[in-house]
Amino acid sequence: MPKHQTTRTVAHSAQKMFELVSDVEQYPHFVPLCESLRVRKREERDGKTVLLADMTVAYSFFRDTFTSRVTLDQANLTIFVEYITGPFASLQNRWHFKPLTETSSEVDFYIEWEMKSRAIGMVVGAVFERAFRRFASAFEARANQVYGSRLASSAV
Repeated sequence: MPKHQTTRTVAHSAQKMFELVSDVEQYPHFVPLCESLRVRKREERDGKTVLLADMTVAYSFFRDTFTSRVTLDQANLTIFVEYITGPFASLQNRWHFKPLTETSSEVDFYIEWEMKSRAIGMVVGAVFERAFRRFASAFEARANQVYGSRLASSAV
């Protein structure tokens, strides 16, 4: 099963990065391959916000929509995404935001996925892998655009 993990130090607070990644409706503006995103349901459960969201991904001839449950845990500065339906056999990712100073944080991003169809996996699998590897950079660039850029980041 393909997977990717990266840890980056960014020049934005953990809270700001959590808020930016939590704002899923903005993903079509900057997330690689994300054509559209619609939140179907939003509710509070045990101090966490839980979203049910449909994301449409598109590349060349491939276009499909998948549904995920997104759990936003502000108290622990974590986001967990669980796959429900769509073109994947499985997909899950998580974000963790660790404060370093008032104006910097460490962002840990992890994703693993597997396509349902081996044929589709062979055709678009490499594209998804490249896109997922660019996710952390896309969010950092978005944070610099929204909050302003102060420092260079580093990937671990």
